[in-house]
Amino acid sequence: MKENKENETLDYTDLQLLDTLQRDASLSNQTLAERLGLSAPTCLRRVRRLHALGLIERSVTVLQPERAASLLGHGLQALVEITLDRQSAEALGAFEALAVAEDAVQQCWRVSPGPDFMLVLHCWDMPAYLALSQRLFAQHANVRNVKAFFATKRAKFSPHLSLLAAEPDRGDQHTLPR
Repeated sequence: MKENKENETLDYTDLQLLDTLQRDASLSNQTLAERLGLSAPTCLRRVRRLHALGLIERSVTVLQPERAASLLGHGLQALVEITLDRQSAEALGAFEALAVAEDAVQQCWRVSPGPDFMLVLHCWDMPAYLALSQRLFAQHANVRNVKAFFATKRAKFSPHLSLLAAEPDRGDQHTLPR
């Protein structure tokens, strides 16, 4: 069976689509097509292909925390360094599975050098943070060190990946790794 290499490459229009959708995923297909100078059917076909390739993981709504705080309260945002006693693949995997299962964990990163993990947490208040820290850190026998930094102000937040920073030649094809 012959593989279709065309489906595994990205052109400049694909990069523009991905860039535009990262900035505003709520755009209608018609608006997206108009912005990129495509027909609506071509735009829809390309977006579906980008989903099928796994490049678009999901579309979400990003809340503005200061506006939400007036209704819900500020909550508590923390960046937490975690160092484990043992760093075997099994030990790292076990802690990672525990962390990602918690709704209060917004981000979980394995890092190097230094701590083994960096977590971004959002809890409604200090008692909620203490309960979470008991579940994740105190009851987990392999956690050696926890260092929490509590956020006082969010200066920037963006999940945007810069795809068009160095504009490629419009004829360039970018092949996806297998």
